[in-house]
Amino acid sequence: MKLLTLVLIAMIALLQYPLWLGKGSWLKVWEVNQQVITQHETNQQLKIRNAVLDAEVKDLKQGHDAIEERARSELGMIKQDEIFFQVLESSENNTSQPDRSRTGAP
Repeated sequence: MKLLTLVLIAMIALLQYPLWLGKGSWLKVWEVNQQVITQHETNQQLKIRNAVLDAEVKDLKQGHDAIEERARSELGMIKQDEIFFQVLESSENNTSQPDRSRTGAP
């Protein structure tokens, strides 16, 4: 009877081996599932990026506003008969008061 029990325990252990440590084990299935989830998130981000790029391409093909905006911002271009104003920020060091340390005035 002891021999039969040992044989049955050995057979159960041999049947459990593929489930826990084999090619399709629970651990490997979990790892692949995690990889699938990560890849799905990456794909979602790339789909959003592609949609933005697609919208930009359509806008560049159909509308002149996007082309004009790029020409102004990236190339510094202006339209014909436009006047360009450049506003310089004044720093506090360049004030209109003269430097009194050089003149000797009180």
